[in-house]
Amino acid sequence: MAQEEKKDEAEVKPAPRGGITRRGLFIGVGSTAALLGLGALRYAGHNPLNRPPGGTDEAHLVSGCIRCERCYEACPREAIVPAKIEDGLLGMRSPMLDFNTGNYCDFCYEENGGNPLCVAVCPTAALELPAAFTVGNPETGETGDIIIGTAEIDPRTCLAYRMTGCRDCYDACNYSAIELKDEGGANPIPYVVEDKCNGCGACQAACLSLSSGSIKSTERAIVVRPIEA
Repeated sequence: MAQEEKKDEAEVKPAPRGGITRRGLFIGVGSTAALLGLGALRYAGHNPLNRPPGGTDEAHLVSGCIRCERCYEACPREAIVPAKIEDGLLGMRSPMLDFNTGNYCDFCYEENGGNPLCVAVCPTAALELPAAFTVGNPETGETGDIIIGTAEIDPRTCLAYRMTGCRDCYDACNYSAIELKDEGGANPIPYVVEDKCNGCGACQAACLSLSSGSIKSTERAIVVRPIEA
């Protein structure tokens, strides 16, 4: 009799404190499904992101991407990184371009003749280019018709607007998308020619504004803004 009582006590174990119960799990899954049905997660806290070539259709990329990370591995410049949860829950760990590490996208022109390797290795066509396309050619300065985004200069934080003579973004651009204008002083300032910009990110990668020690900002003075599909 005593052995049966001990057996019953052993079978009835309290749930670990701080753990999730089966009921709580089902409630969480149900709530997530409801939010997905309403489209709430897609837009809640979502930040527009610079996507690799062939990924500007946000809905197509997020729904098709299986987070296999092949595009990260294939990128010869290591410019592709996983999106973080703060960029949007549905897009978490999907591929995005980070130009703040000194890297940029040349559409694999140097390494693969202008055929983006990230697109070539994508197993689900989440990154997909049209059947006929041209990409930017840094040797000839042709912009191409695959556009990642458009560069934008903030005059409040750009060093050139402080008459320092900085022109690093101008020197970095291979597509004549940044030109200099002389406003009567010895130091011309850069501006973006939008219809020539393909969003390669070379200008943002080269920008020195955050490392100058005199600019208080959370982003560089020139950044590539993503385009809407």
